[in-house]
Amino acid sequence: MSHILNIKTAGIPLNQAEKALIMVHGRGGSAQDILSLSQHLNVKDYALLAPQALNHTWYPFSFIAPVDQNEPWLSSAIEMVEETVKAAVDAGIKPENIYFFGFSQGACLTLEFLARNAQKFGGAAAIIGGVIGDKINRENYKGDFAGTPVFLGTSNPDFHVPIERVYATANILREMNAEVTEKVYANFGHSINEEEMELANSILFK
Repeated sequence: MSHILNIKTAGIPLNQAEKALIMVHGRGGSAQDILSLSQHLNVKDYALLAPQALNHTWYPFSFIAPVDQNEPWLSSAIEMVEETVKAAVDAGIKPENIYFFGFSQGACLTLEFLARNAQKFGGAAAIIGGVIGDKINRENYKGDFAGTPVFLGTSNPDFHVPIERVYATANILREMNAEVTEKVYANFGHSINEEEMELANSILFK
């Protein structure tokens, strides 16, 4: 089972934009849902790209299940993010002008893609997510973020994403030279709050 590349777009047309924001939806969500959040972000002059998961799910089990249980969906999902980045690059947008925003399962997928493909990007916001796998395989993560700003927002506790994995992810990204900002909200629940959008704006979309 694999995903079919299906990128929904909004904002400035890709061939006219200098910056792109790739938005990755969560389990049960849609590309259109996550694109609607862009109204809270300072991205008026960005092309907005959101890949759509087959059946609204990027992979079937928890992100901390053994990786092979989530295959082949997981590898296919990572490829969908890669193809979305490629679409922006092929349109002439430099990687340092490509930004990411992911929520929940989409945050995990975004962080996994970034850690496997570290380079100087514009920045990333991952709300309630961490790198994927029952154990962290550090060998999968290569490259240098060269100061890319990353914002990690989460609730403690969160039913799906243990806080320990968020901290472990932050540490890996820092080792790879990302400028990581974490914000933990006590008992906030599995959703995005207004302050997280404001922090994404102040850290990434200045």
